[in-house]
Amino acid sequence: MSTALSTLKFVNAKRLVSKTDPTQFRRQKMIKKLDEQIEMASALVEGRLPLITRTRRVRDSETNERQIVESTASVRQWWFVSETGKTAVQLRYGSRVITLAKNRNAVEVSGNGELLATLQTLKTAVAAGELDQEIAVAADMVRARFKK
Repeated sequence: MSTALSTLKFVNAKRLVSKTDPTQFRRQKMIKKLDEQIEMASALVEGRLPLITRTRRVRDSETNERQIVESTASVRQWWFVSETGKTAVQLRYGSRVITLAKNRNAVEVSGNGELLATLQTLKTAVAAGELDQEIAVAADMVRARFKK
């Protein structure tokens, strides 16, 4: 008389944990933030309010159940009008400004249309890995603040 469990093959197995490459993780984080900036810039060009949402888990006070809720997020724009009257775009990793070229931390653009194209170009450069070294330096600076 055979049981249902006797037909199965039992083994000692260990699940492989895939570790994400830190460079890839930082690259994806930067691309996500650039997507938010592109959304804000396109909203500026189109004359509408930007809609950037975050998903959060909220506990209902009556039923004590956790629910996933989308809420709007306030995102700080990475561009500003410089003292020359032109718009300057800075890349940020956390609160740190990334140095894009030697002693240069911003890209100068002439108008809102060029702003959108510049953000797209920066996103392409990040995706291609052209700014990995600069992002790594900024990430190390951000991480150093927490090791006090």
